[in-house]
Amino acid sequence: MKRTTFYSIHKNLNAKLVEFAGYEMPVQYSSIIAEHKAVRQSVGVFDVSHMGEVFVRGEKAFDFVQEITINDVEKLFPGRVQYSAMCYEDGGIVDDLLVYCISEKEYLLVINASNIEKDFAWMQKNNSFDVELINASDEYSLLAVQGPNSKKIIEKLYGKELTLEYYHFLQDKMLDVEMIISRTGYTGELGYELYFKGDEQVATKIWNALFEAGKEFDIQPVGLGARDSLRLEMGYCLYGNDIDQTTNPLEAGLSWITRLSKSHFIGKEALLLAKQNGLKRKLTPLVIEERAFPRHGYTVVFKSKEIGSVTSGTVSPILEKGIALAYLSTETLKETKEVQMLIRGREISAQVGRLPFISK
Repeated sequence: MKRTTFYSIHKNLNAKLVEFAGYEMPVQYSSIIAEHKAVRQSVGVFDVSHMGEVFVRGEKAFDFVQEITINDVEKLFPGRVQYSAMCYEDGGIVDDLLVYCISEKEYLLVINASNIEKDFAWMQKNNSFDVELINASDEYSLLAVQGPNSKKIIEKLYGKELTLEYYHFLQDKMLDVEMIISRTGYTGELGYELYFKGDEQVATKIWNALFEAGKEFDIQPVGLGARDSLRLEMGYCLYGNDIDQTTNPLEAGLSWITRLSKSHFIGKEALLLAKQNGLKRKLTPLVIEERAFPRHGYTVVFKSKEIGSVTSGTVSPILEKGIALAYLSTETLKETKEVQMLIRGREISAQVGRLPFISK
């Protein structure tokens, strides 16, 4: 298994380490609930160095990214970030990703850890624009600093006011290290990402500086467990659970990033046809009032007939209720807002909710 530059730190903190996307990653340090609440109430730090970074460079970099992603790259300018996805010809999702516009001739695509090889091969296959594709995933470390107090901590280390708007980034030095500092996030809280190169010594210096600056805010290391529960409270999709090559972005609730008005992108014709024919299912938020724990794969029924299954589920540490995402029949959703989930042989009532599950 691969290890990030923060591996020794995770070991010293007695993190529970698990295999994830080929990496040995911390799933939790203290407890998932405590780490979750730390991010919601103050600030937490995630090692997400396993994520993929692919640079696109060349005269036709814009045309290439516009062709392979479903959002409109024309809306970008240097310093702007966009949430998007890539689709196959049949409309199934290759991956969801972030598009960083460095210039019209250079973009950074941040992709999911489990999809790096597949995504990069797919990009190469569809490179009819003679752009340079550079998989720099192994060169970068990446920390996500998330929570209401994140800005105060980053500003302490940056040495000046940080005026980044949501989904913007800058390139500058911090702690004498060249970085991309961005403001996106996967938790629903104010947060920043720090992309940088360097060995374990550089990574340790940055980690220690963050935790020293955040001491007054009770800054906490946060693992993948709380990362998952935080994103689910916001209704953010996870590739491999809520979206994959068998789902299209329209049924996954991602029509807001699907620019069917673009002249062309891979998968456009299939998505237009799916929209024209009407969606047969929809990714639906469900809330369980009793403290039952919904899990991936659980069956959802209505009038004892199966109408879908859970893609992501947990007990929300903030709501203290079961919450889930599930693909449900659109016909059934016209008829009812109450369904049943099969949990350990029992039919548990679940209400169709609204996203995000918690208001931010």
